[in-house]
Amino acid sequence: MAAIADNLQAVKKRIEAAAAAAGRNPSAVTLLAVSKTHAAARVQEAAAAGQRAFGENYVQEALEKMDALSGTKGLEWHLIGPLQSNKTRVVAERFGWVHTVASEKIARRLSEQRPSGLPPLNLLIQVNASGEASKSGIAPAAAAALALSISNLRNIKLRGLMAIPEPGAPRERFAEIQALYEKLRAEFALDTLSMGMSDDMELAIAEGSTMVRIGTLIFGERKKEKNAA
Repeated sequence: MAAIADNLQAVKKRIEAAAAAAGRNPSAVTLLAVSKTHAAARVQEAAAAGQRAFGENYVQEALEKMDALSGTKGLEWHLIGPLQSNKTRVVAERFGWVHTVASEKIARRLSEQRPSGLPPLNLLIQVNASGEASKSGIAPAAAAALALSISNLRNIKLRGLMAIPEPGAPRERFAEIQALYEKLRAEFALDTLSMGMSDDMELAIAEGSTMVRIGTLIFGERKKEKNAA
């Protein structure tokens, strides 16, 4: 198994190449290392190699890793899995980003429960661009109304959109998501489009993604999934 540091370097080279091919600055694309189901020791290995942003699906698993790595400064924790109402308080207290906001209710709870001594919690609206019943998120047509309803909540900052195009999605799907992001970006001062994973990051970067969520290429195959948080 290749060392995580080597895997990170290989992924960064792919990001740089994809950005160059699209005429974009590679520094405009953030690498989010998806560490869900992987041991804290492997996250520590990635952190030692310079990675700072980590994505987790399951709240309890993430909290255990946060505690295990509490001595490592500067780590940024992103919740990229579904968020239930009964978990909003601990998420508001411990995470830096939530990618899966799909209702005003969840956003408002996060706003109310974010400790005032912390920086605003960064939120992304999850858009279900493909309309798949198996995926969370709101319809693209509903994104503007949700953005308006949560944009002025206290203690949070609406940063942009997150989307998971269906496997093998055509380039047009990525372009549709990017067009929606551009439509909302000026009105709501958005700066983040979280789109693209191990199998489609080049396509996502070509269509304007500013954050790619990469797990397998960094950490290897995941262990069997748990139930969602």
